Amino acid sequence: MIGFALRRGIISGLPVWRCLQQHTTRTPNYTTHAQLLFHSQVSSVLMPSRLTSSKRLLSIKPISCPVSRLCHRDSQGISERGDTKDGFSLRALTQAPKPALYLGFSGLIPFLSAPLLMAATQSFYPEVAYAQLVYGASIVSFLGGARWGFAIPDGSPARPDWMNLGNSVVPSLLAWLALLCKDNFTEGAMVVIMGLGLSLHYDLTLLPGYPAWFKAMRTVLTLVATFSLVATLTLKKFCAEKKIKELQN
Repeated sequence: MIGFALRRGIISGLPVWRCLQQHTTRTPNYTTHAQLLFHSQVSSVLMPSRLTSSKRLLSIKPISCPVSRLCHRDSQGISERGDTKDGFSLRALTQAPKPALYLGFSGLIPFLSAPLLMAATQSFYPEVAYAQLVYGASIVSFLGGARWGFAIPDGSPARPDWMNLGNSVVPSLLAWLALLCKDNFTEGAMVVIMGLGLSLHYDLTLLPGYPAWFKAMRTVLTLVATFSLVATLTLKKFCAEKKIKELQN
């Protein structure tokens, strides 16, 4: 009876074991099917947004700027836009007329020759320094007269009002004061430097209408003239003073 019962239990237990095996082997299929179903639902939700975002990116048109307009603006900024209140560049010197360029830079010879002569001889000559001072005063007065002449003609961007004409007279007065300092070169040189700086300030900021090449040239010429006067003042301090009349005797 016991053996029959065991055999019956084993036989009857086989279907149960096989069902358990089938259940365990089929559960991964169910989970993988669920995972695939989940991924397919997620992809169906996300793919339209990706497609729409990519379509939006493709539909965006690049910003285009005409090259001709940029080139025209650059050329205007160098050559023609000098009539406006915008800034200028030293590259505008390439647009300057040759007569103005050559005559302007040749006008630096009297400024530079005085300190070069005294530096070569290691001596300070009051006559040479005063000649440099007189030339600097004449240049300052010339700049004021040029500004006056610019404001007078009809159609000029600078009106002949009290401001423009009054500012044109100030450099001439400073030049006159510099010539009165015959016995004191230091004071006269400082007045000339003040006149050069004030004239440059007028030309760059207060008086409109000057072309960009003229502003650039005026800046370079003023800086060189100022440094030449500063060099003469330095030589006066460190070199022995000699007079040309004593050398001739």
